[in-house]
Amino acid sequence: MKAENTETYNQNFDWSNKSILIADDEKLNLKFLEKSLHPTRIKIFQVENGEQAVRTFTENPTIDIILMDIRMPDMDGVEAIKIIRKINRDVPIIAFTAYALTNDEVNALNYGCNDYISKPTKPQFLLQKINEFIK
Repeated sequence: MKAENTETYNQNFDWSNKSILIADDEKLNLKFLEKSLHPTRIKIFQVENGEQAVRTFTENPTIDIILMDIRMPDMDGVEAIKIIRKINRDVPIIAFTAYALTNDEVNALNYGCNDYISKPTKPQFLLQKINEFIK
């Protein structure tokens, strides 16, 4: 392992003044995300579908970043992203999905996402991606 990779892996993030909206209907994913994000002290809003994501973002417009699953019940992530983008064009949205087909990354970016993470992922990779967008 190169020194720079070791340094990156050991990097600690302090996001105690930030918040994240996580939209995912899988309890194991939510548990993984909560455990991965806990050391950063970021405020977490968890929802299980796109409708709840839109409502939560509307009620909390200062959320700093959104992690959005694409396939969820009721309203999927794509519809939620479209609505959220009408409310706020600037909030970073990262697609976080297990459906990693060839066109999924391009489609997620076309829907209004800033980036794309395929499940499963490593906690440090997730934190690095989020860090790229948190201001």
